Amino acid sequence: MTLATAPPRRDDPPAPPDPRPARRPAVLPWLLAAGTAAQVAVRLWFARARTAPAANPDETGYLVAARWLAGGAGGDLSGNTLYQGGYPLLLAPAYWASHDPATVYTIVMVINAVVGAALFPLGYAAVRRLGLAPSRALPVAFAAALLPATAFFGAFALADAVLPALALAWLLALDRFVREGRAFDAVGASVVASYAAMVHTRGMVFLVVHVLVLVGGAVTHRPRDRAALVRGTAALAGGTVALAGYAAGALLNARVQGELYPGGARDLAASLKLRITTVAGQEWALSGAAGQLWYLVVSTCGLAGVGLAGVAAVLVRRRAPGPDRIMAATLLAATLAIAYASSAALPDEHRVGNFVYGRYLSCLALVYTLIGVAALVRSAPRAAIRLAAASLLVLGSAALWVSAYAGGRLRTHTFIAFDFPETTFLTGDRSALHLPAVTLLVSALLCGFLALSRLDGPPGALVTAAALAGINLAALTFAMGPSPQRVRPPSPFPGPAAGGVVADASLHWTVKTSLMHPVWWTRIGRIDIRDGRRPAHGVCTVVVPLPDGTAPEASWPAHPAGWRPHAGRTWSIGWVSWHAPSCGAAPR
Repeated sequence: MTLATAPPRRDDPPAPPDPRPARRPAVLPWLLAAGTAAQVAVRLWFARARTAPAANPDETGYLVAARWLAGGAGGDLSGNTLYQGGYPLLLAPAYWASHDPATVYTIVMVINAVVGAALFPLGYAAVRRLGLAPSRALPVAFAAALLPATAFFGAFALADAVLPALALAWLLALDRFVREGRAFDAVGASVVASYAAMVHTRGMVFLVVHVLVLVGGAVTHRPRDRAALVRGTAALAGGTVALAGYAAGALLNARVQGELYPGGARDLAASLKLRITTVAGQEWALSGAAGQLWYLVVSTCGLAGVGLAGVAAVLVRRRAPGPDRIMAATLLAATLAIAYASSAALPDEHRVGNFVYGRYLSCLALVYTLIGVAALVRSAPRAAIRLAAASLLVLGSAALWVSAYAGGRLRTHTFIAFDFPETTFLTGDRSALHLPAVTLLVSALLCGFLALSRLDGPPGALVTAAALAGINLAALTFAMGPSPQRVRPPSPFPGPAAGGVVADASLHWTVKTSLMHPVWWTRIGRIDIRDGRRPAHGVCTVVVPLPDGTAPEASWPAHPAGWRPHAGRTWSIGWVSWHAPSCGAAPR
């Protein structure tokens, strides 16, 4: 990733002779270890109040899959998006440690924090390859790793918590292979890309782009060139590992789908096909992709736009080294493919996030931010100004495109603050998206970063990093809410955790989903209370809907004698759990 993003550039001044050269190498590992520990602590602090899923059905889908992979009870997620098995595989050990839902969720937060903290040493390696000295690279990597795009989702049981680390690790390993042609690097990059494809469909984009790079390395060598032959052999080894990893992931996801989606998963392929084969569909997909690029720039205070402009400049510059152009093409291809494909496949849910959405490209936000900061700090003044201007051009053009296509729907469609942690912070409004105001605010912030980057020597990078870290921490504090308290979620049912649990066929899907994680001891089955049949033997709890104005006792007129109702509520949806008094406690 040694991208020459903006010639001419101001190289780091030579370091003065170190009077104690023997001690210097020992300092860096300690600094990286301390920084990583601090990253873990910061992430755990922001997740301190998180004890149960909130972003459903996504979180519950991953948690139920992890529980099943650990040997516990599964669930019926039919009709939902397929939550792939790679991330649950990482979470499965949490269920070996405990059955208690709150304890399991806390362990998941720890896993997310550790994986997210790895972005600091990975980011340091990336910034060093981008040409910054250690004194600059350490603060820049630490500050950038705290981006809400990489840290916010770590407070939820979502694949987005691990995808940024996978994306950066893949790019670093692939970059080393492109430059040195070693089999070890090709195999390492293939392992990471294959696992990313096992985690999410965005990872599949990484894997496809990765394989294309390996194919290029294998077929573009001269027959009598020994170095090229070694590179081709390394590419072949990497391709073999990628194929094996893909096969393993496909097998795992097929098992997950067969067990947890007996009625089938949501078919996004049909939506994708419709969008790419019609004019209206192309308008939707391209506008959604523009909205994702807008949010990518916004979520990084404009720095990702600088990185995007720098990468594009490397790709079109004929004098740029071949490896630089290959990596630039790799990064841009992955970015644009994710933005376009995810937008094309996204169903119209009548929410603002259909037009402006940051979650899908959040896995690459750190990469572009690191490139952007390195480009600003290292570039000559005119080059830095051009890069900042290009970022503002991308930001403004995308904003105009989204505004022209979405129009009033940005105000009338449902706004979900969870989808917009950065914009709600910038405007202080959790109820709406203010596209023009956010665009202007980010433009001003980018100009500020441009000014800070002009300071000579290490202070420029240090002050820039400090400003970025301050904004990131403030945004995370706002997004997670004022002084959240850790509250243990109550049991959904009264009495012991015991026996079979079934849900009525008419029960709202939100209620069914919210019960899957706390009902850890059994798989929730299905019943239709309208047919008048008694629950099967071993069933201790029946969950039925509670229409507004209906007494809990009247929610199931044909209930068996002696069964008692207990009213519950999920958001604004009422429900009743009916319990057989004869059931005992579940084993723990």
